[in-house]
Amino acid sequence: MRREPLNVRFIDLFKVCEEHFGKPRQAGTSHAIFKTPWPGNPRVNIQDDKGKAKAYQVRQVLMAIDKLENKR
Repeated sequence: MRREPLNVRFIDLFKVCEEHFGKPRQAGTSHAIFKTPWPGNPRVNIQDDKGKAKAYQVRQVLMAIDKLENKR
């Protein structure tokens, strides 16, 4: 994902988000919203774009995971 954020399937990113952030607050549409455990803007929003994840959202998820790992 880090090397090729343009070539990530949405379902794969969804599974990674579920693993790190739990079940989404919203799903079933083209968007899935996951809650993060810190204050401020505590959510990660990913969007299905014809089966692919959007590259900027892949990068946002990776930054959120890095932040989560640094808190542990």
